[in-house]
Formats: sequence, C-alpha cells, structure tokens
Amino acid sequence: MAKLAKFLQAAAGSAGGAGLNVEEVFSTYLYDGTNATQTITNGIDLSGEGGLVWIKNRDYSPSNHLLFDTERGAAKVLYSNATDAEASTTTYALQSFTSTGFTLGPNGYQGNRASTSHASWTFRKAPKFFTCVTWTGDGTGAKTISHDLGTTVGCLIIKKYSTAGQDWFVYHRSAGGADYVAYLNSTDAFSNPAYNVNVFNNTAPTDSVFSINSYTNTSGENYVAYLFAHNDGDGDFGPDGDADIIKCGSYTGNASNSAGPIIDLGFEPQWVMIKSVDSAYDWFMADTMRGWTATHPKDDNLLRANSSSAETANTEIGLVNSTGFQIMGGGAEINGSGQTYIYIAIRRGPMAVPESATDVFDAAITTSGGKITTGFVTDMSISNLRSSNASYNSSVASRLTGNDKRLLTSSTAAEASSSGMFLWDYNDGMYNDIGGSNQINWMWKRAPNYFDVVAWEGSGTSGYEYVDHNLGATPEMIWFKNRDSSATPRGNWYVYHKDLANSNGYVYLNSTSAEATDYPGWATGSFPFSDTRFVVQKSRLSYS
Repeated sequence: MAKLAKFLQAAAGSAGGAGLNVEEVFSTYLYDGTNATQTITNGIDLSGEGGLVWIKNRDYSPSNHLLFDTERGAAKVLYSNATDAEASTTTYALQSFTSTGFTLGPNGYQGNRASTSHASWTFRKAPKFFTCVTWTGDGTGAKTISHDLGTTVGCLIIKKYSTAGQDWFVYHRSAGGADYVAYLNSTDAFSNPAYNVNVFNNTAPTDSVFSINSYTNTSGENYVAYLFAHNDGDGDFGPDGDADIIKCGSYTGNASNSAGPIIDLGFEPQWVMIKSVDSAYDWFMADTMRGWTATHPKDDNLLRANSSSAETANTEIGLVNSTGFQIMGGGAEINGSGQTYIYIAIRRGPMAVPESATDVFDAAITTSGGKITTGFVTDMSISNLRSSNASYNSSVASRLTGNDKRLLTSSTAAEASSSGMFLWDYNDGMYNDIGGSNQINWMWKRAPNYFDVVAWEGSGTSGYEYVDHNLGATPEMIWFKNRDSSATPRGNWYVYHKDLANSNGYVYLNSTSAEATDYPGWATGSFPFSDTRFVVQKSRLSYS
C-alpha cells in the first residue's frame, strides 16, 4: 500500500489544565553513560511524588535491567531479568531521586557505563496511572494489601526482595484471570498451576487492594509491588481532565507479516510492553524514543524485560498510528495465529499546549554533520544546504518515519534511505548529516495546537480516507506527500492552506504553480477538517 506522511501546523491556542499530563508522570529518557556522577532531568517529580525508575544499557551485553523505586529508596536495585535479592550500596548508579528526575553515581556497571547508551523509563506515582507499595510478610497466609491506584489494576508485578530465588510474579487483567500467573524474569507462558493460589490468592485486585498468600506473604520477607492502571474512558488526565493515558489489554495474532491486528487505544502510544500469553516468548519493550515508528518492515529497536541482552535493532513490533498501533511482524513471538498477547501501552506526550515558541521550534546553522541540540524532543526537521544544489538539499525527515528516511521538498521523489543521515534517539535534539559545510536546519516538536505528524497507509483508489490526527485544533495548513510514489500526480507535495481561494484548492510545495482546483487531494467542502481528523480523496493522496 502507498504510505503517506502529513505535516500539520496550526496557530497555537491556550487551554487550562484540569488534570495531570502524561509528560508529568512518565518519561523515556536516553543518555550516554559517563562512569561519573551525572544528573538526569526528565521533568518527573520523584522526590515529592514517588515512583519507579527502570534503566537498561542498550549497547552492552550482558547488562541487567535495573529497577529503583522510592518505596525501597535510592541505590537499592532489583533486576527484572533475574531472581536476585535487592542489592544495596551507595556505589550503584541511581543515587538520589529529585523533583525533576534522578542523579546517577559513578558505577558504570549499574546504569552509567562510559561510552554506551542507556534507556530509562520513569513512572511517577499518580492515581489512575501507576503506584508501588512494599510490605513485610507475616506468614498468616491470605490477606490483602492496600494501594492508592484508585482504578482498575491493569497489571500487577510482585517481587520478594529480601532474599534471592523467587520469580517476579505478574498478573494481567487480560491474561486469564487472577488464577493465572507469569514471570517477568522468564519467557514462560501465563499458567494456572495448583500453587497459584499462593501468589494472588486467585483473587483479582480492586481499585484499593490486592490479595496475597503464602508465596507473597512469607514471614519476615520483604516484598514490593508495582501496579499499572488500565484507563477505559475513566482517565483524569490532560487539559480537560478526561483523557486516558494507559491501557492494559490484549489482542489475537493472525500470523500476517503485513496486515496484523490493529489495536485501538484511543490515543497514540509512545511506549509498549508485549508478552505472549500462550507461549514461551520474551517480554518485548519498544518506545518511540528508541525507534518505534510508523515504518514497515523491520525498523524497531527492542529490549526484553527478561533478558540481559543488548538492544536488538531492525526488528519489528508494528506501526504506531494516531489512535494506537498495528502489529506487523508475522513471527509467533508477537503474532502467532490464534495466539493471545497482552500489552501495557502508554500515551504519547506532550498533552500541554506549548507556552513558548522556543519550546517547540529551533533553527540552527551548522558547518558539518553531527548532533544538533535543540533542548527539546525533536520530531521533524527540514535541512538545506545554503550554497549548493546537492541532491540532499531540502530534506524532510521525522521521528515517526524513522532513522535515515528522508523526502525532498523540491522533488516528487519517493522516500529514500541513507545510512547515518538522520538519527532521532536523543531527548534534546537530533543527528543530521546531509553533507556540505554550510547548512540550515529547521526543527519542530509535536505539540497540541501547534504541530503534528501523521503517517498512514492508503487503502484503495476510490472514495475517501478518514485520517486521524492529534493536533487538537482544526489544521490551518497541511503538507501531504506520498512516500512510495515519485510518479505525477501522486508524487507531488500537496499543500492545503485555510486562506486559499477555494476550499478544495491546493498548491504544490515542489512547484511554482499557482493554486489549482482541477483534482483536489482532499474534500474539505463535503467533509470539513476538524480537531481530530482530515479527509483525503484516495485517488490522489491515498492511492495503493
């Protein structure tokens, strides 16, 4: 099918905030290890609100997954890929929780190894999102533990941390019920062995308590539980205080490599963890900071919660879209025919309308290729050579379409890929190397009421395509480009603008031609654009 990329920009508007935004409670933050003390500023208040920091070295193998939480305290680490007891020493990487993130210590083997890249995921305690609790077993068998999640528990993970040898027990709302258990440190399928009553007491958690029994209540042993919410129209997040930001659900595989199950979350995700319920496969972790994209095939970078292995490049979970994701791999690990898979998915941010242009836009002149620091997560760029007509001039690239992918604003050429040209796995900028010694780069961040990027696959040649977006405002200007085709008219860059003379008119970004109305690519007259969707005619812009 033809793939298209759409770039939106609209005038910013202001909105009040009635609920927490996802960027206040969750962060994927990438950093390079230094083997020296460093501060990670991800905007999450851990010292005041509490939560969990999960760290993994992306490059070095073997390297454990490192979990630090405010209930047990800084410098006390657990490994999700092992049954070890808690290790506690001031030389471990995470030395303190702060009001804007955390600080790392000099122990390179524990999350700060020099000359290697690390991923960190921070989950702040917040009602209807995430919480964590600890307790000491009293040996009395079945009992309940109170928690403050305040909504449906989507996933519950328990670990005994005082002594070694016990698995990480996992309950998931879509994995068969409270009598089914899996192990975060293992590939084992979910099962309901006779001893399972000794884990969750065969009792589903409520919005205020969960149940334990002898395996999770041994006298004198210490335990920690991590609870992830499931929002189902009851989320209290975002500017209007009514948005969902986390879903814990399931899907059934169909073994298709190119048309797998579509998961409708009601929001665009930024982070996902997937596990087979029926078979012995890994706990796969993907996020949009490390290369989970809307590109097929094989452009995702995966880590595995149960494994100390380094990140696996050029693998695939599926395509991110504006309302969820689609599984695209045909392998049994994530898409076996008739097999059930569970997931935890977290919404993309930001949800807050930007307050300053410098928070979402930057321009930079560079004299050579390399990283460009913007100070914000960069989602799209246009790069030009100022003194040359080289073939890479006017390159458009985006995080959503993936590393090294580019289109040319001056050309109908299909999307091309050049190794090492565009890289996106930075929290404060991007990497660009289009060649030449005199470059200008314009860089944008996606944000409500300001700018958005959408990629989709066409579904035919007749009728209309309804495309969802997350701009949060009616678009005032839109750029469209077919990523697969260079043939005219499909290969042109179509530009919509609210002030064109005709509501169905357009101009070409790649041409000096005046406004045209002979064959519009969208249908604004019959199907007005809105703050959640736009409509295109398939014969021109969604051709397959």
